[in-house]
Amino acid sequence: MTNSLLLQKYNTPVPRYTSYPTVPYWDEKLVAEKAWIAHFQDAFQVDRGISLYIHLPYCEKLCTYCGCNKRITKNHGVEQPYIASLLKEWDLYLKNLPGRPLIKALHLGGGTPTFFHPDQLDTLIRGIFKHADIASDVDFGFEAHPSSTTRQHLETLHNLGFRRISVGVQDFAPEILEIINRQQTEEEVQQVTEWARELGYTSVNYDLIFGLPLQTPEHIRGTMHKLEQLRPDRIAFYSYAHVPWIKPSQRAYSEVDLPLGTAKRALYELGRDLLEEIGYVEIGMDHFALPTDELYKSMKRGTLHRNFMGYTPHDTRLSIALGASSISDSWDGFVQNEKNIEDYQKSIEHGHFPIVKGHLFSEEDQIIRTHILNIMCHDGTDWSDPALQSAVFEDIIVRIEELEADGLIKINGQSLQVTPMGRPFLRNICLAFDARYWQKQPGGKLFSQAI
Repeated sequence: MTNSLLLQKYNTPVPRYTSYPTVPYWDEKLVAEKAWIAHFQDAFQVDRGISLYIHLPYCEKLCTYCGCNKRITKNHGVEQPYIASLLKEWDLYLKNLPGRPLIKALHLGGGTPTFFHPDQLDTLIRGIFKHADIASDVDFGFEAHPSSTTRQHLETLHNLGFRRISVGVQDFAPEILEIINRQQTEEEVQQVTEWARELGYTSVNYDLIFGLPLQTPEHIRGTMHKLEQLRPDRIAFYSYAHVPWIKPSQRAYSEVDLPLGTAKRALYELGRDLLEEIGYVEIGMDHFALPTDELYKSMKRGTLHRNFMGYTPHDTRLSIALGASSISDSWDGFVQNEKNIEDYQKSIEHGHFPIVKGHLFSEEDQIIRTHILNIMCHDGTDWSDPALQSAVFEDIIVRIEELEADGLIKINGQSLQVTPMGRPFLRNICLAFDARYWQKQPGGKLFSQAI
């Protein structure tokens, strides 16, 4: 089958598989607070090493492409109360953990973490560290908006142990930044990059997006030329997810403005080829790294992991997420916090975990999750062990045989390997294993297109 025919067949709405089960397929019943406490205590008993994600939801301006949970405001009076809520939530975990946690990874996401004054971030992180131990090989990172990140931000967080920064670039072209309402300059991106390197950050990541409105091959070439000059250590080269029925801000432009189908795929392939020409290696799906970066080294070691934040070199059994809308993972269960900031803070003030929904894993969920993680992180999976099979495997086999017929995978007995032709369709390959999706296929628009 030709690439154009494959694209026509497989460019359908598909989950992004930062988790399994995907959020729309979590059990509808609310996970009780006591049940969640028991689950994260059990995970902690296995390994006191934890990952922390902290959601900082505030932004001064609305970037119309963005699908994250955020609150638009220029009122910086919200900073201190929100930091106080985060520390109270952390205290709830500390009171229920059967020991002192060992923090192995910490990530500040948003929103815009650099919306917060460096002093507020210092208060937050020192408050987190007060009753925890820090692993010797920690991985601390944060997301930075080029126009709001100061040298003081970088110095403050570096002094606290942060060595990785993820800079939201998206595209360098002024006309694209204008249509997506993102205010930043190439000079600001360069300045933040140079400051980070001067201060000793060891990994600088750029977030880029292909498929943005008005974006052309010339824009991709221009962006990659800038990358060759600035040489970030990692690159996340994401597909723009057009979901205006979920994110109304995306109605600021129409599909007429968007490169779609083969045109969108061509942007990715051009970007990938240019990145490889200047020394970057493709990691999993949508990620690239220089061979000197830890993400590449993790891939070579076979320890690459994927979670709600994307790819990471670190995997912990317990991932605690603080803040509005954030999702925690005990390996056998998920819970999500209240999305509304006021509702989140009200729960905290009343001394309760701010859980709005969750999912406790069945044995089958665990099996399917393993296979999807293997495909996403290692380009293949194996089910020769009966413990990695379930009742749904007969249906899975039928679906993956079609994928093999189309050249996307190679089946060898009770294992599969993703082919070079199949790498653009990792989400589709994972979909073949997604038992919950096939048991209850969505009746309306739910996911973004595969490409």
